[in-house]
Amino acid sequence: MSALDLLRMSLRALVSNKLRSTLTLVGIVAGVASIIAVMTALSVVQGTMEKEMSVLGAQTFQVQKWPAGGFNSDAERHRAMRRPPLTIEHADAIREHVASVDLVGSELWDFGFVAEYKGVSTNPNVSICGGTPEYPPNNTHYVGLGRNLSAMDVRSQRNVAVIGFAISQKLFPFTDPVGKHIRVDGRRYEVVGVFDEKKSAFGGNFDNYVLIPITTFLDIYGMVNRDGFERSVNITVRAKTPELIEDATDQTRQVLRRMRGLKPNEEDNFEFFSSQSLITEFNRMSVGVKIAAFVIGIIALVVAGIGIMNIMLVAVTERTKEIGIRKALGAKSRAIRTQFLLEAVILCNIGGVAGVVVGFGLGNLVSVFTNFQARVPLEWAVIGLVFCSAVGICFGLLPAIRASRLDPIEALRYE
Repeated sequence: MSALDLLRMSLRALVSNKLRSTLTLVGIVAGVASIIAVMTALSVVQGTMEKEMSVLGAQTFQVQKWPAGGFNSDAERHRAMRRPPLTIEHADAIREHVASVDLVGSELWDFGFVAEYKGVSTNPNVSICGGTPEYPPNNTHYVGLGRNLSAMDVRSQRNVAVIGFAISQKLFPFTDPVGKHIRVDGRRYEVVGVFDEKKSAFGGNFDNYVLIPITTFLDIYGMVNRDGFERSVNITVRAKTPELIEDATDQTRQVLRRMRGLKPNEEDNFEFFSSQSLITEFNRMSVGVKIAAFVIGIIALVVAGIGIMNIMLVAVTERTKEIGIRKALGAKSRAIRTQFLLEAVILCNIGGVAGVVVGFGLGNLVSVFTNFQARVPLEWAVIGLVFCSAVGICFGLLPAIRASRLDPIEALRYE
């Protein structure tokens, strides 16, 4: 008997028992959908996170006092607080002594301010960044209108500002803001440029900040913040090429360790991070969720497989006489075994396909209610269908063997 004949007979047997086949599919659909839904949702979030975290270019990294991923314990937080701050002098030393870099920028931040223009004001959630001309290229947030800060602005401590897109839309909805004067935290600044729009899917403030010269920032706010803590400069460093980023990191570490008087056996008292390191950290944190979803899905598939085995055993009993007739007409045990095994695998894969479709739909619900971009991780669809086939083979094997071993004479007598 050809493989095509066996396939036809298997499909005919499944179609002739529609209700039983449908009820058997429920467990498979639930198991596969649970895996695919979670993996799809994580893929949607991960894709958006990677885009959001890529604020630094492929050849740029940042050095700062605080860990980029936050603190895992109070002890770690206290240890970080005891570190000496990074300063503009550290940035100057990197610029002078690290040959593999071409742009070194400095940043200081403060938050919770109001920007005003002719009686129109923003909410008190505007951030102020005291920075250098390297800010736009190192943070991949470029000036779309007007100009960037200049080295002369920094040296002269000018009261000039490059404003975020959201601020320009709020204060200057119908006017070119360049050349106008706004007040931020009650102080007057000339607007020299506007950043391109850079929306955040997580509601971040990429478009809601003001960039002023770092020297102006220090003159106004000093090196001690409102809570009485000494500020630490964030230093952004761009390697000359992406291939040189590791060399640039190592050389920067050597310069900072020497300036900060660290002994060879002492750990760094500063942190490096890049877009890739942030993405790697997020992926590490999501591993537990992926494993949990996978385990839950496998358990559901095993339970569904047990149900399939029971249904197939019932089918063998119901079709005993049919099997006896086929054997009496010359059907080989191998053909009987293959047919029942094929029925189990087909049933599992029909449920698998339905589960993949349902899982993709459920997983992408995240993108329906947010600004996240929908994704379809096809690799997990393939993995889900492979597991469905494995479940069909494992749990369909016993009924198939039992059917193939039926004695034809006894089977013909079965009522």
